[in-house]
Amino acid sequence: MIRALIYDLDNTIYPVESIADEVFAGLFKLIDDLAEGISASDIQTAKNELTRRPFQKVADEYGFNDELIEQATELLRNLTYNKPMHAFDDYRYIKTIAVDKFLVTTGFVKLQNSKVKMLGIAGDFKQIYVVDPESTEKTKRHIFTQILEKYNYKAEEVLIIGDDPESEIKEAKAVGIKTVLYDPEKRFTNADADYRITNHRDIGELIL
Repeated sequence: MIRALIYDLDNTIYPVESIADEVFAGLFKLIDDLAEGISASDIQTAKNELTRRPFQKVADEYGFNDELIEQATELLRNLTYNKPMHAFDDYRYIKTIAVDKFLVTTGFVKLQNSKVKMLGIAGDFKQIYVVDPESTEKTKRHIFTQILEKYNYKAEEVLIIGDDPESEIKEAKAVGIKTVLYDPEKRFTNADADYRITNHRDIGELIL
């Protein structure tokens, strides 16, 4: 029996592309102005990746220089989003599931918390965790383990739901928790998740 669900935020609860142009405008300009030794195609790919993955990982993978990293980090550290946001249409099914629900997201604290506020979803979760790589060496797997210990769940009583095979899916499998890949666009073919869904209503069949 499943007692708890742990959700990712970005591209699992809402589509990042719906706010990306506004949120990342300043960051993208910095990249255009300061990126050195990176091809135009790689710069565009890096920008696309920034809508799916933490800045620190993208910066490392694409070799952002120290000046770019410093200025971008300062920008992102204080960035918030304060315009209306909308969850995916199928988010309504999450609200109806009668088990404990947690939100675990990676990113800069102010920005992630502002998204939660503008989405109006804080009350849907028992607890919300923001893993900020700038301030902690902990990753999502540490938070998953912390939740198990704090609330006395067994690993088999929890499901992790997210859109990124290399983030929450990988981190959950590292600590023995079953995973659900949310993939409404069917982007992944070989993702190492226990289950795959295209609509949040499908979770109801997995928790019985």
